[in-house]
Parts: sequence; C-alpha cells; structure tokens
Amino acid sequence: MRHPILGLLCVAGVIGLSACDRSIDKDAVDREFAGVNALEGAGLSELMLTAADPAEAVTYFQRSAAEQPERLDFMRGLAASLVKARRNSEAAIAWAKVVEHPDSTSDDRVELADALIRNNDWARAEQVLDAIPPTHETFKRYRLEAMIADGNQEWQKADSFYEVAVGLTNTPATILNNWGFSKLSRGDHTEAEQLFTDAIRQEPSLFTAKNNLVLARGAQGNYTLPVMTMTQIERAELLQTLGLAAVKRGDVEIGKGLLRDALETHPQHFEAAARSLEALDGSVTN
Repeated sequence: MRHPILGLLCVAGVIGLSACDRSIDKDAVDREFAGVNALEGAGLSELMLTAADPAEAVTYFQRSAAEQPERLDFMRGLAASLVKARRNSEAAIAWAKVVEHPDSTSDDRVELADALIRNNDWARAEQVLDAIPPTHETFKRYRLEAMIADGNQEWQKADSFYEVAVGLTNTPATILNNWGFSKLSRGDHTEAEQLFTDAIRQEPSLFTAKNNLVLARGAQGNYTLPVMTMTQIERAELLQTLGLAAVKRGDVEIGKGLLRDALETHPQHFEAAARSLEALDGSVTN
C-alpha cells in the first residue's frame, strides 16, 4: 500500500531535480547572453562613434548612459559624440564627468582639455593639461599644448611642442599645417612656406595647406602658384587667394590680374572673385 506513495515521491523528486536543472541551465544561458550583449554593445558603441550621424550617436549614448550610469565606456561615448556633434559646452561638461570617474585615465583628461578649447575655455584647458603627468606623451596632448602656447605667444614652447607632436604621428600633415600657420602669424613667411610644403607632401589633398602656402608666398611678393596637384576649382580659388594677398601688399594691379585669372579658370561663375574684382575696380574709379 505504501508503494504508490513512494512512487509519487520519486516522481516528485525527479520533477524537482529537472526543475533545478532547468534553473541552472537558465542562469548559465543568461550569463552567456549577457556576455554576448556586452560584446555587441561594445561593437555598436564603436560603430555609433565612427559611422553614425552625430545626433543619432548622442541619442544612443544618452539612453545607454541613463540605463547603465556606471558604465565608463558609455560616459566616454556620450562625451565624444557631443564633440562630434559640435555641442561644445555639453561636451566639456560630459568629459568633466568622465574625468571624475575613479577609473578615468590621462587620455580622458586630454579629451577634456580638447573639449574646453573647443568651448573657448583656454585657461581651464591649460590647467587641465598642466595637471597631467609629463610622462603621458601622446600626439593629441602635444598638439593641444602647442595650440595653447601659440595662444600665449610663447613661440619657443610652441615650436617645441609642434616638433614633438610631428614625431608622434604617422599622419603629420594637419599638425604641420597648424605649425606653418603659427609661423605665418608671426611673420616667419619662409619657414611657414616650408612647413606648408611638407604638409602637402604628406597629404596632397589638404586644401587648407595649399591655401596657406599661397598666402605665405604672396606675403613674400611671390605671385606664382607652386607646382602641386590641384583641381580646376582649387586653382581658381588659389588664384583668388594670391590676388587678395597681392592687394594686401599694395600690388593692386597684379592682384586684379590674378582675380581675372581666377574668374577665367573657374569652371562656373566665381562669385567671390567677381565681387572682389568689382570692389577693386570701384575703389580705383572713385
């Protein structure tokens, strides 16, 4: 008579064990999928920073940081996406929050300094950089140091920082262009010309360096375009720059001739050059 009861207890035990097994399996699966989700989240975060529309990236990281406020990667993503979206005041606040995190790094402080400069808070950016150990030597740190030294007209320090920054990157065209513009602003036209030439050699498509090179040559009274790769539109724009440089030096007739060349060179109507030429003709007539 006791056998049916024993049988029921055995069945109940088996069912209980099965339930435990399923519970263990579920926990294991949950942990496994949590790991997968974390990996997918990291990949998605990288994609949002590099490929997404800036506004969409900001929205993604705002939501992610709100859901998981302890995640430093989401905090960094939000700060970086705000920089990308040119929301500079918000970016500076976001990077400041990142720096307050106990696991933040010197790189985060460099990013804060960059955001502060973008927000035109140069004094605070300098303070942030000064607090970073000198052993933290990165391209971005020295690029920012050079920019601040430029702003303070500490030319020797600026040159030193620019030189170090150039040596810390495999793509120095932009920093060479910045260094050249620093020289140009000081009136060191020959050195500026060489730096712009080096920048173009590194990156032949960098139009800013081409335009600055023409400015440096024009400031020295050299009104011929250098030999370099350029499109027809670029050639017209550079001729206009050269023409305006000539006018600035007082060589008005040469400048007008260069502006006419710019109008003839441009494949469409070159409104900016036309306005400049009309203004010069009007001033001469008056």
